[in-house]
Amino acid sequence: TSSAGTQRELFHPGATAATTSFLSSPPTSTAGNMSQQALNKIAPNSPSRAKPNEVETNVATALYELETNVPDMRGALRPLQFMSAREIEVGHGKKAIAIFVPVPLLGGWHRSQQRITRELEKKFSDRHVLIIASRRILPRPKRSNRSHTTLKQKRPRSRTLTAVHDAILTDLVYPVEIVGKRVRTREDGSKILKVVLDEKERGGVDYRLDTYSEVYKRLTGKGVNFEFPQHGDA
Repeated sequence: TSSAGTQRELFHPGATAATTSFLSSPPTSTAGNMSQQALNKIAPNSPSRAKPNEVETNVATALYELETNVPDMRGALRPLQFMSAREIEVGHGKKAIAIFVPVPLLGGWHRSQQRITRELEKKFSDRHVLIIASRRILPRPKRSNRSHTTLKQKRPRSRTLTAVHDAILTDLVYPVEIVGKRVRTREDGSKILKVVLDEKERGGVDYRLDTYSEVYKRLTGKGVNFEFPQHGDA
């Protein structure tokens, strides 16, 4: 089981001169010297606000520097905060950075996500940056011998394991549309999910598919293959 799963908090045009200046040096802040303004990029209700790890410190600092130094991104970035961030091994010696954001702010992140991730990936070279909503999984209600007459409180469907895992898929590939899902049974009896993405986006994200698969497996413990339609697919 992944560490994210056990904590049950799982949760997406060319550079200006100002952007180029911002990208000239990697983030150097540590939790000990991070500015209060940068710290404010971490949501106040997040445990990471009090004790951010190195990745969270660097992400918060990078976001604040973008907000401060790139005027055309300032309005979009100012209201955005994140809950946590972590590096995830994605194979071949490479890593990705997963940034978990509050669900109510996901729409704001999505509106500027392609620009934000592009600038952060310049900052954190050789790392793909992924934006994922921080969603809580609620356990299945248990029957109690002492409460036969008590109506069980139903879980919102959005808080079930299946719904959260489906939402992670959508977040990982955003803004690319998922056009199909199939479960494939291997020869050894194990199953793997096959997720088909919109063909129109092939050229823009095909190099990220392995990252999507590895991050999804680390977060959920489930295998998945992302691909584009094959000839003859419906």
